[in-house]
Amino acid sequence: MKNLVSAVALLAAGFAALPASAANLVLYTSQPNEDAQATVDGFMAANPDIKVDWVRDGTPKIMAKLQAEIAAGNPVADVLLIADTVTLERLKQDGKLLAYKSPEAANYDAALYDKDGHYYSTKLITTGIVYNTSAGLKPASWQDLAKPEAKGLVTMPSPLTSGAALIHAQTLTAVDGLGWDYYKALAENGTTAAGGNGAILKAVASGEKAYGMVVDYMPIREKAKGAPVEFVFPSEGVSAVTEPVGILASSKNVEAAQKFVDYVLSVEGQEGFVKLGYIPARNGVAMPEGFPARDTIRVLPLDAATALKNTDADLKTFSGYFSSN
Repeated sequence: MKNLVSAVALLAAGFAALPASAANLVLYTSQPNEDAQATVDGFMAANPDIKVDWVRDGTPKIMAKLQAEIAAGNPVADVLLIADTVTLERLKQDGKLLAYKSPEAANYDAALYDKDGHYYSTKLITTGIVYNTSAGLKPASWQDLAKPEAKGLVTMPSPLTSGAALIHAQTLTAVDGLGWDYYKALAENGTTAAGGNGAILKAVASGEKAYGMVVDYMPIREKAKGAPVEFVFPSEGVSAVTEPVGILASSKNVEAAQKFVDYVLSVEGQEGFVKLGYIPARNGVAMPEGFPARDTIRVLPLDAATALKNTDADLKTFSGYFSSN
């Protein structure tokens, strides 16, 4: 068996149980395939005595697979690197994560990791405003999208289908001066909410819509390729999905899993994420090309436990405003 199992082969196998050696670390991740491969390659270069098998899919599918394995009494993964802290907070509350106090945590803001060490943010994937360069209004704040000049010209991912969009909504609605009244105003202004970030960027870049809410790296990458788009970090601040890492309490390779956590939090691991175009979560690491200085970006807080508690009610409220989308 090859020590490194390709994501493509695993997906083709329909997520069958990994035929991994007990000595191999098993990673479940929602990173894009190329990013996951780069992360694994970097870790194995730094830890040549540890081999990694990995499975990649969207967070909902990864979680469905993991929950099915847990129900069957045979969870395969040792470590998770998936989209958001709310998902890992749910696993923490269910007693499925191992507490590990990484020495690398001293280089992170306390808000970016679980105080008990059950999970740690590895990057900041913020959501801001993308606009077509031909648009009349050049937005600088979230409130601009609710102005008459933007009527019928705004689109955004739906929290019903996008985890990042849900976290974005939960973050903005906790901001004084925004709240759910802001989302109500967007709906009344003709904003559409459907699909994921890729579709939003395509709609704005093509001119179908003038403005959109989208994760940062997509329009920044496309602008560099010549797309007629600009990305704005709004003045009120931005939400962030932080792609946390956590160790399963059922891990059969705890020491290797701890080394993986330490690696992705280390300067070397963080610089690897920067090369892929992501804002590093660690303090003191340079920003990716095309991004403004870190201290110019205001990242709004999100309490994972509160967000988890309010998820059902928040989705219901959102659906009430955007039921016709």
